Parts: sequence; C-alpha cells; structure tokens
Amino acid sequence: MIRVAPEGRWFIAVAWAVVALLALRGWWLAVAVALPIAVWVVAFFRDPERAGPRGEDLVLAPADGRVVGVSEVDEPAFFGGTATRVSIFMNVFDCHVNRYPTDGTVAYRYYNAGRFLHAAGEKASLDNEQSSVGLDTPRGKVLVRQIAGLIARRIVTDHEVGTAVQQGARLGMIRFGSRVDLFLPRGAHVLVREGDKTRVGLTLVARWS
Repeated sequence: MIRVAPEGRWFIAVAWAVVALLALRGWWLAVAVALPIAVWVVAFFRDPERAGPRGEDLVLAPADGRVVGVSEVDEPAFFGGTATRVSIFMNVFDCHVNRYPTDGTVAYRYYNAGRFLHAAGEKASLDNEQSSVGLDTPRGKVLVRQIAGLIARRIVTDHEVGTAVQQGARLGMIRFGSRVDLFLPRGAHVLVREGDKTRVGLTLVARWS
C-alpha cells in the first residue's frame, strides 16, 4: 500500500475517475493514455516513511532529487551573512514531500509570491515563488527554502514559528516540479557535490564540524 500525501488525494481521485469514465464508455485508446497518467499522479504524491541515519551532528537531505549547486552565498534574511547553499532540483518523478534535515525549533517563516521559471536555474532562487523555514538547532542556524518551478503552483509548509520539529519529520511539499535550497553555516562540512542524487530523509548532505 502506497502512502500518499493528503494534498494529493483530490488529484488522485480525479485522475482515476477519468480512467473509470473512459472505460465505462469503452474508449480504450483514451484509457491507454489516461491510465499511465493516473498511475503517475499516485507516484508523484507518494509519502514514504524512510528510516535513515539520525543524529545531532548530521544534516539530512530535505528533498529527493539531484544536487544542482553547492556554493557560498549571501543570505541576509535569516543568517544575516554568508551561508553555504546546497540546491536540490526535484523532477516530476521524484518524491515531492520535504522533510526537516535536523532537529530544531522553527524560528523564521517567510513566503514570497513570485514567478515560475525553471527551478534548476540560478534566477529561480531570486524570482520564483518560494517559502522559507529557518531553524534554530543545537549546532547553529539551518534554512530550508522551497522554490516553485515551471509547473508547480502550490507550496505547502506545515509548521509555524515556535514549533519544535524533529529530523526526518515532514516539513511540507511542493506540487509538480520544483527545487529545495538548504542553507548551512560555513562551518558545516558539506558531503555532496553537484550531480549527486539525494533521497529525502536518507542522504547525508552535511556533517557539523
């Protein structure tokens, strides 16, 4: 049994209702087209429980996808200075539920409406719709930024400021193609590089020095 995110139930119901209607009418060519789409919708909204490494000295991947950049950037909103940014691009076949990379307390939330450029591009980090969640952790500040992509039109972020959260717990999700940026203090030792694949809640992205 595939566990799916609550945000996907309506989409799944509509997709399979269309398949059923086409089958009832005997439009088998249309069924052949609609059925793979309905299966994909279920797969897109999957929300698997993953038991990976856990620990105060570890920083886990907040998203499934591919690392498209590791760089030093200025992050004035939460860090108030320079941070290391790890950018993970999620294509439409990746799991789109995001999870917290560390334990901590939500200390910052900010939503910015914006454009819907290709999420893997550098301009997406500035111009696209995005939601930022900053954590105070035992080892320092951590910021997770959910960035909408070409197709994404809805970012879900679960928790308000003041909420204590656990490593690997659900942070939220982005519907239909997007990117997640993880910001870490410069002292954190990043273990991934551009081109690496990540699995949310499993891949070790960094280790605190």
